[in-house]
Amino acid sequence: MTYCVGLFLRDGLVMLGDTRTNAGVDNISTFSKLYTAGVEGDRNFGLLSAGNLGITQAVWNRLQEGVPLDGEVQTLLTVPTMFRAAQLVGAAVRAVYAADGAALKAQGLSFTASFLIGGQIRGDDAHLFLVYSAGNFIEATADTPFLQIGEHKYGKPIITRVLTHDTPLEDGVKLVLVSMDDTVRTNLSVGLPLDLLVLRKDIFATPAVRRIAADDPYFAVLRDGWSSRMRQTFKDLPSPEWL
Repeated sequence: MTYCVGLFLRDGLVMLGDTRTNAGVDNISTFSKLYTAGVEGDRNFGLLSAGNLGITQAVWNRLQEGVPLDGEVQTLLTVPTMFRAAQLVGAAVRAVYAADGAALKAQGLSFTASFLIGGQIRGDDAHLFLVYSAGNFIEATADTPFLQIGEHKYGKPIITRVLTHDTPLEDGVKLVLVSMDDTVRTNLSVGLPLDLLVLRKDIFATPAVRRIAADDPYFAVLRDGWSSRMRQTFKDLPSPEWL
């Protein structure tokens, strides 16, 4: 299992994913689920994945090699719009299913994979999409400015209470880290280190992925501060008068 979250904000995108993979209680490994691509001065992409690691890695490899779309082989470096980028990810998912779906089914394994694809191409706005295992997708909007994949239920409440499309990027970073901390504390199948990507709107310099480990000083301050303030807020709530 995993937890990945993307925020669609007025000033850009924030994307965060954990790195834990679990094939049983005695087979836990660390794999990055965040992939990046881009062309300096022209486009930037972030891709987060959840599901069967063999499937998600195969989809990423196909995206790098090229996938037929609209009658020609395309990659994320050649598609003209973000909508076409989401279509390309969907086409790659369907291509992997066509190649491996029957073999997985014969082994009693389901075809599970989902992706968050976010980014911006010069001349187009920034966009964030969720691509399902069937290859279809939905897009984040100003009304619903976030998307999640994987074990998302524990990290969703704080986002729905706080987030708006106008949330500053810096607050967005705090928000996804608190959301992830709530998930890590609750579910052992999600774990550190974390991979964080911030894509500022209309900035086409190559972005850096920040790896956040358990000893990251900012993350430690954030998670300790959030826990202590939550406890204090709970204590400050009025008690029921009828008891």
